[in-house]
Amino acid sequence: MYQVPHYIDNNKVFIVQRSEIEGRLEPEFYRPSIADLEKIIRGKSSHKLRDYALSVSGGATPKKTEGDKYYADKETGVPFLRVQNLNTDGTLSFDDYLYINKETHKGMLARSQVSEGDLLVKITGVGRMAIASVAPEGFIGNTNQHMVVVKTGNKEISKYLARYLNLDIIEKIASRHSTGGTRPALDYPSVKNLPIIEGIDFSPIDRAIELKKQKESEAKQLLDNVDAYILNELGITLPEIKTDLKNRIFKVNRSDLEDRLDPKFNKNYSFIKSLKGIYTWVTLRDVTFNNGQYGANESAVEYKKGDIRYIRITDIDEYGNLKQTDKKTASNIENDYLLKPNDILFAKSGSVGRCYIHKFLEEQAIFAGYLIRYFLNENIIDADYLFYYCNSNIYKYWVDTIQRPAVQANINAQEYRSMPIPLPPIVKQKEIANHIYAMRQQAKQLQEEGESILENAKKEVEQMILV
Repeated sequence: MYQVPHYIDNNKVFIVQRSEIEGRLEPEFYRPSIADLEKIIRGKSSHKLRDYALSVSGGATPKKTEGDKYYADKETGVPFLRVQNLNTDGTLSFDDYLYINKETHKGMLARSQVSEGDLLVKITGVGRMAIASVAPEGFIGNTNQHMVVVKTGNKEISKYLARYLNLDIIEKIASRHSTGGTRPALDYPSVKNLPIIEGIDFSPIDRAIELKKQKESEAKQLLDNVDAYILNELGITLPEIKTDLKNRIFKVNRSDLEDRLDPKFNKNYSFIKSLKGIYTWVTLRDVTFNNGQYGANESAVEYKKGDIRYIRITDIDEYGNLKQTDKKTASNIENDYLLKPNDILFAKSGSVGRCYIHKFLEEQAIFAGYLIRYFLNENIIDADYLFYYCNSNIYKYWVDTIQRPAVQANINAQEYRSMPIPLPPIVKQKEIANHIYAMRQQAKQLQEEGESILENAKKEVEQMILV
């Protein structure tokens, strides 16, 4: 029988016997390093995921074009989970939620309701497979088709399974059994068949998660101080927002309505107009060369691995950073959508108001249709200063005021151009931007330290399993 020469990497060139073929012909499935790892794990496991599941179900995504029928706002709706809400530390991220109405939750998506202690597992999408999180205490929500809800009936069991599934060695096994090209997927039988080893000591990971939370808390404090710094440098004081009944009832003269009837706009806009500071105020219209360019709709691009980055609203976090997970790429695009250094993007709906400045010059990128691009006159305004200003509370107060209330709040390109901006001299702008950059870098370092602590703890547990 022919043997591969010893000097050839057997993870690149290898032989699979006909008797070892498991109904799949793609070479990656039989790569020795992954196939051997699964043999070890299955040899040590005594159960499969199905043994802990009272039920396994998935949801669906209601049509965005029929938003009024299915979706709701935060106050009246039910959280609708997507894969970006899942974290590898087993928690749920409460950023970037969508909300569905209660009728959809109880009717169309009744099978995929999520409640406290349920295990949520990612089954489709690019990037890491089988990310697992546990619904926290008191949680009521729902989910789409890209994850499954595993009801175990016991929060501690769900927590154990989440710790286990989020190990890198188990993720490799889950990914091995996924199918599909540009959008890999795990089918339900494969999910239920995942091998589970009992009795693992996850205390190193539990301790690491607590340390990670401490680091993240320190980072958040730093980022909160960024806002205080910029407001102080600009001489701006925000009002105290009172939500008692007396302050929720007010009168507006008909002559002051400005073609808007929504209460929040009319309550807050007079304050926006009266803002003072130590510098002159301008609008976005005064510092840009264009009226706002909407990005490329998904129907206008073809997805292809390793080509041009396609930036969506969901790729931008709450601080304006570009996420590096679950990336989409595209081909056959129009050059008009290619991003250039210091291009500023604003989200017009969904996570409305979210702002991003393009800095990743080593990779080409285009932007999605729900984002708007403006070309800055950098003789007047520093791009980094504007970006940091558009992550401040004064900007967020403006967004909260100007956005149009709907199932998905929105701000159009013309409304963005009315954005008030305090404009110090360009030298002062750069000074503010450099100071904030240093603060954000310090916060980023703390976040990375937290991630490193958790990853090292996972490796420690994995070593104990494989010994």
